[in-house]
Amino acid sequence: MNLTLYHGSEYIVKTPQHGKGSRNNDYGRGFYCTKEIDLAKEWACSRDVDGYANSYQMETDGLRVLHLNDGNYNILNWLAILANNRTYWEKSTISEEAKNYLKENFLVDLTGYDIIIGYRANDSYFSFAQSFVSNALSLRQLSEAMRLGKLGEQTVLKSQKAFSRLLFTGAEKADRETWFSRKTERDREARKAYRRQIRERTNANDLFMLDIMREGIKNGDARLFL
Repeated sequence: MNLTLYHGSEYIVKTPQHGKGSRNNDYGRGFYCTKEIDLAKEWACSRDVDGYANSYQMETDGLRVLHLNDGNYNILNWLAILANNRTYWEKSTISEEAKNYLKENFLVDLTGYDIIIGYRANDSYFSFAQSFVSNALSLRQLSEAMRLGKLGEQTVLKSQKAFSRLLFTGAEKADRETWFSRKTERDREARKAYRRQIRERTNANDLFMLDIMREGIKNGDARLFL
C-alpha cells in the first residue's frame, strides 16, 4: 500500500534520520507523522512560530505495521505503551500501582515493528489518560473521549527499513497566525470535552482502574472492547 504522510516541523525535513528523537515520546524514538496535512500544520506551529508540513510518499508492502486502533487491541494497550515511555505522570500511590499493572498486563512488545499507528497523546489528551490511571475517569469515558475528540492518529516510523522507504515530495508553509490558533482551538475543545466527561454520571457497568486491578482483568477481556 502507498501512503501519503505529513510531518509538522519548524524546518523542512528532506531526509529524516533513523534513531533520532526522544525515547520519552508516546511510542519511543521514531519519526512521527500524520495522514492529515491540517494536523501536521498545527504541529508545525505548536510553539507559535511559522513552520512546514513536510510531505512524503511511502510504500508499506513488506513492512510490519502495528495498528493499535484496528480492533485487535484495546485502549489499555495504548495506555501501557504511554506508561512505559512517557515520564511525567501524576504522583500518587494509585497512579504508580496502575502504571505498573498496565505495563505488566497490557504492554505490547514493539520490537520488530517497522511502523506503529495509534492515538497521539498531546497535553490535553494526556490529562485524560492521567485521570483514568488515577481512578477519576471510567474506561468508557476515556474511550469515548479519545474517539470523539478529533485527536487524529499518528504514524510513527521505527525501523531503518521504514525510513528507507520514505520519499520526500515537498513542504507546504504553515503560518502561525492561522495554525497556532487552530491548534489552540483544538486544545480548548479537548478541554471542554474533558470537563464534560468528568461531569457525566457513570453507571453500574462502568469500569474504573481500581476495578480492573481488583478483578485482575487481563488482555482479551471482552469488557475492554468498548
